[in-house]
Amino acid sequence: MQSIDCAVIGAGVVGLAVARELALAGREVVILESENAIGTQTSARNSEVIHAGISYPAGSLKARLCVQGREALYAYCAERGVGHRRVGKLIVATTQDDIAGLDKYVEQGAAAGVRDLRRIGRDELREMEPDVRAVAAVHSPSTGIVDSHGLMLAYLGDAENAGAVLALNSPVLGGQATADGIVLQVGGDEPMEVLCRDVVNAAGLRAHEIAAALRGVPRPANPAVHYAIGRYYTLSGRSPFRHLVYPVSRVSHLRVHVTLDLGGQCKFGPDLQWIDRIDYRFDESAEADFYEGIRRYYPGLADGALQPGYTGIRPRLAGPDAPLHSGAADFVVQTAAVHGARGLTHLFGIESPGLTSSLVLGRHVAGLVQAA
Repeated sequence: MQSIDCAVIGAGVVGLAVARELALAGREVVILESENAIGTQTSARNSEVIHAGISYPAGSLKARLCVQGREALYAYCAERGVGHRRVGKLIVATTQDDIAGLDKYVEQGAAAGVRDLRRIGRDELREMEPDVRAVAAVHSPSTGIVDSHGLMLAYLGDAENAGAVLALNSPVLGGQATADGIVLQVGGDEPMEVLCRDVVNAAGLRAHEIAAALRGVPRPANPAVHYAIGRYYTLSGRSPFRHLVYPVSRVSHLRVHVTLDLGGQCKFGPDLQWIDRIDYRFDESAEADFYEGIRRYYPGLADGALQPGYTGIRPRLAGPDAPLHSGAADFVVQTAAVHGARGLTHLFGIESPGLTSSLVLGRHVAGLVQAA
């Protein structure tokens, strides 16, 4: 049986960030990825937004790591030449009933350490975004966009330069916690068993399945995971927006927001639907709902202007009955202090703002591994 120092399961943005930190700390790292490329699931199917940190309860891991991670990510992208832009975001109230929602964002953001939010009225909003119709808005200047694939390539490059090895087409099928370390059963063209001193399970949508497949864990504490799929439509033609635009409403078809990519293309989404298995097919049955939701703040949307884009799936720990940003939906970094298996770290529920938080989340997890 081959022995390795550290195995990181999953080559998404967070797995690569963890591997980078461990490799930079001098650890020998192997990244085990089941697919034939890095970042093919959650990390590649999102809005590519650098979040300010205003949507998460103060004191939560999401809030803390998002606020810290935002500035760390901007600095890293500037240093490493990763495409990004601090475009800013407008959260809009389309009716007077939405004003209380704006106030909640400001209060929650301030409690989490976001100090640059600003309320603006109808006239200033129209100057900033002439095509947006709303009674008031909150401006978040620290929100931005990033090339997520470029970011992952930069993380991988740093990790490999520090000695890490990426093993594609290497699914983890199971394993066992032993007194000598964690044994992993790795599939692929050349199946093998490897004995690892440390294992970080950063498998995203499959993290709970891998955790359940590991035997010999004294106190298994694998949470229930719920899959939430979101659809994105792209806008044909030139984008009329200069900022990201988010409605206050959290109702599925009324919550779809404006996102811009670095090339200036506009997309709307995501909505939210619950599914019981990983299936990325694009269901166009909600197209009329998208038009309705978008026209609440962008009445100039022409018929036929939306084109099906892509879907993304989040591994959420809070199910359909929980509030969208409840404490139950926080990131979970589970170590031996919880499950009792030395050298094993699970990452559960790593959804938004995982991209924004990735650099500092990687440091946080690597620090826990190093301290164990």
